[in-house]
Amino acid sequence: MRKALLSNPQSVIFDTDPSPDDAVAFLAALASPTEIEVLAITTVAGNVPVELTSKNALKALALAGRSDIPVYKGASGPLVRGLITAEHVHGRTGFDGYDLPEPHTALQAEFAPDAIVTMVMSRPAGSVTLCCLAPLTNIALAFEREPRLAQHLAGIVLMGGAMSEGGNISPAAEFNFFVDPEAASRVFSSGIAITMIPLDCTHQALLTDARLEVLRTMGTAVGTAFYHLMEFNKRFDRAKYGWPGGPLHDATVTAYLLKPELFTGRKVFVDIERSSPLTLGASVVDWWGVTGKPPNALVLRTIDADGYFHLIFDRLSRFQSKP
Repeated sequence: MRKALLSNPQSVIFDTDPSPDDAVAFLAALASPTEIEVLAITTVAGNVPVELTSKNALKALALAGRSDIPVYKGASGPLVRGLITAEHVHGRTGFDGYDLPEPHTALQAEFAPDAIVTMVMSRPAGSVTLCCLAPLTNIALAFEREPRLAQHLAGIVLMGGAMSEGGNISPAAEFNFFVDPEAASRVFSSGIAITMIPLDCTHQALLTDARLEVLRTMGTAVGTAFYHLMEFNKRFDRAKYGWPGGPLHDATVTAYLLKPELFTGRKVFVDIERSSPLTLGASVVDWWGVTGKPPNALVLRTIDADGYFHLIFDRLSRFQSKP
């Protein structure tokens, strides 16, 4: 397996549709300033509509005392399809389970795809990585606006897709790719270096009661809030799968940036199904190289779950404000 795309500190932009998983991902990165510089948060419709994902990003940043990080609102729906959301998992707001204060800062005026282009192209080539936790609509739109963008980026690290695990929104597809398969296809065919963290990997990282207790006993505003948010959020997965906890999906992206040795994977060719009513949004992973097509992604298949939670909870504990 190759090393991470990142040097230290590496500049990143988080593209996200915040439910609690997403917020943990970008807050853990913000708590790691010697390794990661978070330039901005860009939001997109996904788990809930973009007005709510944008508000959730602002709320999470305010909770952590990081309202200095700019948030840009992006696409309100997929490139060519109607929006599908996941309130059945995340609740009406995407942050159901704990009442965070209303944000006291405003969104930036610039449209997120345009902001991505501006931030990336104004910096040296290979110096910015996109951390994608949501449908890839904003990224596809940014590539459309600036054809040189893919070559100017260091790469993309994303949570999305599934290999042999099966889907979580259809029998074949993971939610992020299912919502906007055309966007995912454009990104995977762009030539950019991609690290893909699929359900096969994230389903090994379960928020059990013992792990939730670590959040509860932090004694901080962030720990208390995310204990309650995650306890509510993971009820759906516990009931659906019969597991002792739900997966903490999106923070795997941040963990990979910080400690790639927690993961194993392989460089392979990945394509996205865009037409079949049975397998729409499925990530077709050529694990054994049977197509002969050159690899376009590093697909991570295993994770050291104990090491992962130790890392992420350690970073969250650095926010020391009391509840």
